[in-house]
Amino acid sequence: MYVLDPTGSDRHAEDRALRARGPATRVDVLGVTAWSVSDPRLLKRLLTSPQVSKDGRAHWPDYAETVATWPLALWIGVNNMFTAYGADHRRLRRMVAPAFAARRVRELRPAVEAIVAGLLDGLAARPAGEVVDLREELAYPLPIAVIGRLLGVPEDQREGFRALVDGVFSTTLSAEEAAANTAALWEALERLIAAKRAAPGDDTISLLIAARDDEGDGGGFTGDELLGTLVLMISAGYETTVNVIDQAVTALLSEPGQLAHVRAGRAGWEDVVEETLRCEPAVKHLPLRFALADIPLPDGQVIARGEAILASYGTAGGHPDWHGPTAGRFDVTRPDKEHLAFGHGVHFCLGAPLARLELVTVLRDLFTRFPDLELAVPVEELVPLPSLISNGHRSLPVRLRRAAGSGAGAVAGAVAQADAEEHHGQ
Repeated sequence: MYVLDPTGSDRHAEDRALRARGPATRVDVLGVTAWSVSDPRLLKRLLTSPQVSKDGRAHWPDYAETVATWPLALWIGVNNMFTAYGADHRRLRRMVAPAFAARRVRELRPAVEAIVAGLLDGLAARPAGEVVDLREELAYPLPIAVIGRLLGVPEDQREGFRALVDGVFSTTLSAEEAAANTAALWEALERLIAAKRAAPGDDTISLLIAARDDEGDGGGFTGDELLGTLVLMISAGYETTVNVIDQAVTALLSEPGQLAHVRAGRAGWEDVVEETLRCEPAVKHLPLRFALADIPLPDGQVIARGEAILASYGTAGGHPDWHGPTAGRFDVTRPDKEHLAFGHGVHFCLGAPLARLELVTVLRDLFTRFPDLELAVPVEELVPLPSLISNGHRSLPVRLRRAAGSGAGAVAGAVAQADAEEHHGQ
């Protein structure tokens, strides 16, 4: 059995090891045995199969024992559409979907652009040559502000939720530390819900509190479902976007030829976002799913009924059977950038359009305002987050000052370098 590294110290080496063990292999996830599925075709099939559930209460014999002691208990114990199956999943998703409708995302565009502009203004005011942690100063505050505005989380409470969400994604906490973090998260959410009940506003939390299902007995969320839904919306709307901003900037600054492709018009910012999602997705492994029946695998193995399944999105995105021998390379000109970063099937992320809006806006405006942005340390010195789930860095130190010899000449040189790299790869 392969033991996943809870510190996330070398994701790419782990990916290679998992792929070498076949389309699916048993792994140890902080003491829980699961099938890590890394083959993209198999993973897509399982993600759309009615024989696979996310409801551990109903479909995992080890649920009760595990949820009491596992550091990642919240990931299987929370009660929302993330862990629901069948009709329950459809009911919960239907109540949340209006918050992320196309019209709502379009309405948020001016707010997203204004938030990005304000954050970049703050960076521009920093002393010339100062090293800035771009994760802390840009990647973190943007999605917190956007999801806070969408949901109606007061500004003075957003930073507190950030710390709690960080704890949810950490995989180095003890079971006791994780339980304490979860308890603090529930307490903060209960206070927020109580405040919204007392003084409803024109915001998503107020609407979710008042939501009523159109079918069945006409009831809306239960108390647990409302809490769980807010956990999902705050955490998914924040942590994942932070990581993609981090990884996209890292890739462009460590491979200037790729940035040159964008500046020369050979790729757009949408291409940068999609290639980042493919090559460096925000979530490496997503716990957990469960087999409702014996599932034969391509290599003759069988995932037995009741066994746990781990969707290894990061491993699948770089699989050479999907994207060829250059699958591990970040290439914004890649014709096919298909990925599973937002999931697949009925659990596909509702917030994907909003995340894409945030990502394109912040990357485009950042590199327009700071064309000579550079990493302040070698890329090899960036330290991964201590997580087998979250794919980012502890910090992203950069210099914003304009370097000598920058400008049109530097861009032209980078373009030439990109041309040479492309020619060499043919």
